[in-house]
Amino acid sequence: MAPSAAAPVTAQVSAPMLPPVRLAVIEAMSGPFANTGDAIMRNLRFAVDRVNARGGVTLADGRHPLELVSFDSKNQVDEALLLLRAASDQGMTLILQGNSSAVAAGLLEGINRHNQRNPTKRMVFLNYSAVDPALTNEKCSPWHFRFDANSDMRMAALTEVMKRDQSVRKVYLINQDYSFGQQVSQAARSALASKRPDVQIVADEFHAIGKVKDFAPYAAKIVASGADTVITGNWGNDLTLLIKAAREAGVNANFYTFYANALGAPAAIGDAGVGKVRAVAEWHYNAGEPGMDAAYAAYRKQFPRPADDYLNARMLHMVDMLAAALEKGGSADAVTVARQLSGMRWTQEGAELWMRPADHQAIKPLYVFTMQKQGVGTARLDVEGSGYGFETALKVGAQDLALPTRCVMPKLP
Repeated sequence: MAPSAAAPVTAQVSAPMLPPVRLAVIEAMSGPFANTGDAIMRNLRFAVDRVNARGGVTLADGRHPLELVSFDSKNQVDEALLLLRAASDQGMTLILQGNSSAVAAGLLEGINRHNQRNPTKRMVFLNYSAVDPALTNEKCSPWHFRFDANSDMRMAALTEVMKRDQSVRKVYLINQDYSFGQQVSQAARSALASKRPDVQIVADEFHAIGKVKDFAPYAAKIVASGADTVITGNWGNDLTLLIKAAREAGVNANFYTFYANALGAPAAIGDAGVGKVRAVAEWHYNAGEPGMDAAYAAYRKQFPRPADDYLNARMLHMVDMLAAALEKGGSADAVTVARQLSGMRWTQEGAELWMRPADHQAIKPLYVFTMQKQGVGTARLDVEGSGYGFETALKVGAQDLALPTRCVMPKLP
């Protein structure tokens, strides 16, 4: 099973570079979530290009560029594990993945087993989007680092807005039927019970991930329930199709989402989402952070098509932190990289990120932001040429999101 390699970008410097440090990206590049895989690769390519333009990374033996090598998992755990073996066979020690908590859990188990059996070929897992809390709790590992906020942290931020919004009375939960979606549902129930015990949960719906082509029956259920608020962790086409069906069915409810700020969702929502659709992340285009504003301008110069307009701050932070760990340790050895990343603090481009050593969960502030027409309020920039952008509803500090961990972290060798 041959992986496809993204072309490395070598810095334009006078002295030649040594062979690249290769980053294996195991992600869905085909199938119903191919658009998310494409978006991830653009983000990572931009982040790697920035490092290489600065001269790559200086290790003990000299300067090396970074190189991305993409592997198409088709969003399947078994496929991802086969590709993990292929990456190992090619001598890769740095594994990147994020678009599926189920795949992430499978990879984490595979990497733990691999590292036990191959002490001279250990791997590190850099997770940019798989947000199931179990990955940094019961399943925590010294080889795993999560750069995204987990679903409990995201829900804590969303429900801080709902706590202040007394119009929220009836909530409809709808999520993908796998570990992540189930965790979103559980987190919503717990947070609402604590912050808004007066709120009624009128439904707790699950659907097959990546297989529903028509969400009209679900939209009809939302209308019939009388819900004034929908909470969903859906991502990719499952989110876009859900919101499109809700718009067509005339659903007049607020949507609290994890990912409604890109990948076609704003255009699918249209005017029906103005003031009603919210999302949560570590940054958004109109957050007003100068460092990320400059990074976003550079990203759009490299990827000018409206369809490619999807930049994640955490991808940049992850690659820059990895580059810092490589340089500080002077090696791409997994143990060395893991020791450098554990406990690292990162404050570049407005980030306030701490890689908590107790569980290797990134602790950072989160923005909750609301859909708005471009040019209204602080929504200066739109998303994907849709004419709709987002404005900050609330910024929740890292201290309010540093949730307790149940991790008992094994020691590094």
